Amino acid sequence: MTTTGAHQDAAGPTARGYWWWERRRSVVLDVGLAGVSALECGLEGVRFADTAVLPVPVGVVFGLLAGSVLLLRRRWPASVVLVSIAVTPAEMGFLMAVVGLYTLAASELPRRVIAALAGMQLAGTLIVTFVRTRQSVSQGDFDTSRWYVPLIALMMSVGLTAPPVLFGLYVGARRRLMESLRERADSLEQELSLLADRAEQRAEWARTEERTRIAREMHDVVAHRVSLMVVHAAALQAVALKDPPKAVKNAALVGDMGRQALTELREMLGVLRAGEQVAARKASDAGPSLTVPLAAVGLAAAAAAAAAAEDGPGMGDIEALVGQSRETGMVVELAVHGESRAYAPEVEQTAYRVVQEALTNVLKHASGAKVVVRLAHREAEVAMQVENGPSDRAAQDAGLGLPSGGNGLVGMRERVTALGGVFVSGETDAGGFRVSAVLPYRAA
Repeated sequence: MTTTGAHQDAAGPTARGYWWWERRRSVVLDVGLAGVSALECGLEGVRFADTAVLPVPVGVVFGLLAGSVLLLRRRWPASVVLVSIAVTPAEMGFLMAVVGLYTLAASELPRRVIAALAGMQLAGTLIVTFVRTRQSVSQGDFDTSRWYVPLIALMMSVGLTAPPVLFGLYVGARRRLMESLRERADSLEQELSLLADRAEQRAEWARTEERTRIAREMHDVVAHRVSLMVVHAAALQAVALKDPPKAVKNAALVGDMGRQALTELREMLGVLRAGEQVAARKASDAGPSLTVPLAAVGLAAAAAAAAAAEDGPGMGDIEALVGQSRETGMVVELAVHGESRAYAPEVEQTAYRVVQEALTNVLKHASGAKVVVRLAHREAEVAMQVENGPSDRAAQDAGLGLPSGGNGLVGMRERVTALGGVFVSGETDAGGFRVSAVLPYRAA
């Protein structure tokens, strides 16, 4: 008998404790069968000793030893059947023959071995039954047909051999089927566990992507507006006493920048909340089998990203962005090449954010430098470049005290590469800095 790996682990200590038996009841059953078989063969050994002209104790001991072999039926079923075939001429071992054939047929031995041993048992039983039946008929005073003895011998031998073999084959096939089903269930459980782990990994990846996207959006929205506010506040401080009208104008600009920053923050948070509501609604429609934390994260990320791209700024707002930078005193030149056309929302927003972050970096790190913003509309892509010259030393020494987290270029590169574009940044030979990006007509 065989067991699957999981059942071997569960039954291991029991199997080791009872030799080749897996359960205690199997030990009790086999010991009981062996005892009954030994008793049967011992009683039949008395008749065998009389027939073979042997001492009765010899026949009894022979029968007891032969019948007790049934104790080994689970470990060596073929040996039990061979012993049963050997004692068939002595007309003993009926129980051993039946149980041995059943165990043999239910075992994992090859079918040809089972068929050969079953055929030998059938042949031995047929011969012994034929001889004994013919002797009984010849000693009686009744007349029988010539087919009577062969027919009786065949029926008895088949009746004693076929049922245990067929029942054993059925039990063995059923056991193998159950083991196969258990193995398939274990395999399916492992696959489901693996799928659950992968789903959790995908959900964690979606959460990480969403956190990164939110951080990038927060940086893009806040950094530029706050930088402009700091510049105007510094100008307000410088001219507050010397030029009150200009101070009032700068104060108004600071207020406008603050309101715009707050408006963009509210819009972004509203988009995120709307995306979460859409994802939760889709997850609930999918059924209770999907848990919201796993199912909703990816949907929320996708919905929020799509909504943010739809409602966010685009390339048409770059001119206004350049105008805001000029109001801070920056010298910015805008050059547009090619015919402008509509792009995918995420391409439009990414182009705007690249220019916005590049101008913010110039304001932080190259105060007073001249800036050139170039946009090129090509057949299947749009290219943008923001290049600034060397910073004004006096303005740089004055400094605005604007901190830098070092995330601007990283965020721009992530945005561009996510759409299948190319991003390059670095210093120029003239001592300035250049940011270049090329985006496909539609996101990859």
